[in-house]
Amino acid sequence: MKENINQSDVLFDISHLFHTFETETGESFSALKDISLKIHKGEFVAIIGTNGSGKSTLARHLNALMLPTKGTVSVEGMLTSDMEYLWDIRQRVGMVFQNPDNQLVAAVVEEDVAFGPENLGVPTEKIITRVDYALERVGMIDYRKQAPSMLSGGQKQRVAIAGVLAMKPDCIVLDEPTAMLDPKGRQEVMETIHELNEKEGITIVLITHFMEEAVTADHIIVIDKGTLQMEGSPKEVFSQVEKLTEIGLDVPIPADLAYRLKKKGLSLSECISNEELGKSLCPFVLKK
Repeated sequence: MKENINQSDVLFDISHLFHTFETETGESFSALKDISLKIHKGEFVAIIGTNGSGKSTLARHLNALMLPTKGTVSVEGMLTSDMEYLWDIRQRVGMVFQNPDNQLVAAVVEEDVAFGPENLGVPTEKIITRVDYALERVGMIDYRKQAPSMLSGGQKQRVAIAGVLAMKPDCIVLDEPTAMLDPKGRQEVMETIHELNEKEGITIVLITHFMEEAVTADHIIVIDKGTLQMEGSPKEVFSQVEKLTEIGLDVPIPADLAYRLKKKGLSLSECISNEELGKSLCPFVLKK
């Protein structure tokens, strides 16, 4: 948890949230079951779970793309189920999805980034400033006149993030934004969203199935079969190797290796990074 995060400064307050879908056969399917949690302003939160766990459904509740079947979701005190607040919530919480091609709507990068502010009715001179600001923040200012179709996957996703950033949100929710990218593109996107969190103070909620991405978060939420199974710091969550494995999730390699060595009798501290594992193993190496 970052030191400057005030625990009383709640951005999302989710209380006993249920979401039920109706299948093609008319049967009910519960995608989310009695989820209660809080996300604070300025946090970098990772939500992890296996395919079909409900993590993307939960993400769509954060800016009212979906509404609760039962229970409540509030954003800075505004209930997502209250249509009076829908516009304000959508302005405060931006969404970035897995496939950037589905979010890029214009033939030129700067026009795409301007699309959101234009729809918000922002004056032209301010739109220009916002586009410059957003493209600069995601490292794409030199590509402003390019066609999105000519960009790499990582660059496209950074433009999609810029399009959300230009709307000046308090929070950006990213639903598996690196799933379709190569390692270089994944690194570019992760560096971008960490910088937005650390330098701009934007709350980040990242849905991911890459544990090496989740381990960089301040707080981790684990969803399984529509229920909240665990939450805590990366060290608190990834130290529970057996429970995560039972759910069907991987753990970072250093955490898994430390767990296996401890089972062999070595007295190691909890490790979630290569640096922590190396430091923990040093005393055993020096003894020899």
